[in-house]
Amino acid sequence: MPAAFTEEERERITERLLDTATRLFSTQGLRKTSLEELTAPAGIAKTSLYAFFPSKEDLYFEAALRQNEQVRRRVIDEALLRGGDPRDALRRFLRATVAELEANPLYRRLMAHPEEMAAVAARLTPERMAMAARGPMGDLLEFLGTRLDGDPEVLLGVLRAVLLTPLHADHLGKELYPAVMERLIDAVTEGLTS
Repeated sequence: MPAAFTEEERERITERLLDTATRLFSTQGLRKTSLEELTAPAGIAKTSLYAFFPSKEDLYFEAALRQNEQVRRRVIDEALLRGGDPRDALRRFLRATVAELEANPLYRRLMAHPEEMAAVAARLTPERMAMAARGPMGDLLEFLGTRLDGDPEVLLGVLRAVLLTPLHADHLGKELYPAVMERLIDAVTEGLTS
């Protein structure tokens, strides 16, 4: 039987697994990323992954959770909840989220491939999934439910539709895309808050 990992080894390996997972899941996705690709940089055997995470999906989820606080700070605390009226708050939120999609490959991947999060969710315990509800989307739903008229889920769907636009920026053209996004953000925030 192999020797157990020391606490220092566990911390180092866990950090390496999370860094590697963030990079690979961002570029290759869940299905195309192999256990060997995830574990080789950490210097462990494929089967040793399970000493650190119950599944590859749990590792994906943990990589996403690790970014939650940073994303929350930028799109919720510094944008949505910074004060002002709901229209300005939604504009700041949408602009901050678009910037996040452009700068954060894993966040972009999750938005562009919702089937991956569904596959992850299918393998997680309800307790683990509840952790996602405490993320930025939970904060946004609370804001929508308390500050705007209408079904918060429908309003969230409208905002998600706006946030799909950056994933298709190349179809709009580099010259037009910034102006299109600004007009779209203005139109939607005006419509949702009128």
